[in-house]
Amino acid sequence: MDEFFPQQSVSKTWVVLTVLDMVDQGKLRLDQKVRITRDDLAVFHQPIRDQVIANGSIEVSILNLLEQAIRASDNTANDSLLRTVGGPQAVTTFIARKNLGAIRFGPGERALQSGIAGLDWKQEYSIGQRFYAARDAVPLVTRKAALDRYLNDPIDGASPQAIVRALAKLAKGELLSASSTRLMLDIMSRTSSGPNRLKAGVPAGWSFLHKTGTGQVLPPVSTGYNDIGIMTAPDGTRYAVAVMMGSTTASIPQRMTFMQFVSRSVASYHQN
Repeated sequence: MDEFFPQQSVSKTWVVLTVLDMVDQGKLRLDQKVRITRDDLAVFHQPIRDQVIANGSIEVSILNLLEQAIRASDNTANDSLLRTVGGPQAVTTFIARKNLGAIRFGPGERALQSGIAGLDWKQEYSIGQRFYAARDAVPLVTRKAALDRYLNDPIDGASPQAIVRALAKLAKGELLSASSTRLMLDIMSRTSSGPNRLKAGVPAGWSFLHKTGTGQVLPPVSTGYNDIGIMTAPDGTRYAVAVMMGSTTASIPQRMTFMQFVSRSVASYHQN
């Protein structure tokens, strides 16, 4: 089934894979520096922002940005990588060339998140709470219409089935070189977001690597509440798993409990 669900930060996976593919081709280097200025800052979660504001601009290695984009889900790090590879079209081309199927890639965090909120992006929104203030000023009917359009046809949408197939290809070394595959899986194994999602249901003795995604909230609806990853049993058997909640009114504890049920069920299936 190829129904498209909002990916939100799950889509950072495809940006990083595109970067590593270009490293494999010799077009980029992991130690290559990327300059980030205040004009490059994004929105929502971006721990790197404080460094940029304090210094006016910073230079960060591609390897460091890969870590921050996946492990910390930093939006500015992700958009900086996206700019480095040539923009959204480069990611879309990678997805098509690797035959990953029903996976879309959106316009980058700034345009994506402002559009979902019914706003046109202004760079001033990247500072402090200005995005939230601007979003709060959008008439409710306008904001709801924008969110509904997004949910009905998510520009960053993907089929969970396509995602698990892509994760399987990654794990089997079919997307990247051996060294880049090891690096990607290692970074994903140290993801700090979503500790109480799928990860909390993975039994002791298993390993788990993943990438989360979390969309905007317009009460009572939360959107794009996701976790995708690879569970590895003690005997080495691997399972690609994707839980994607396009929109939900369930509480956060209920969502976490459901995700933990899924990962526990995978382990139970394996043991039986």
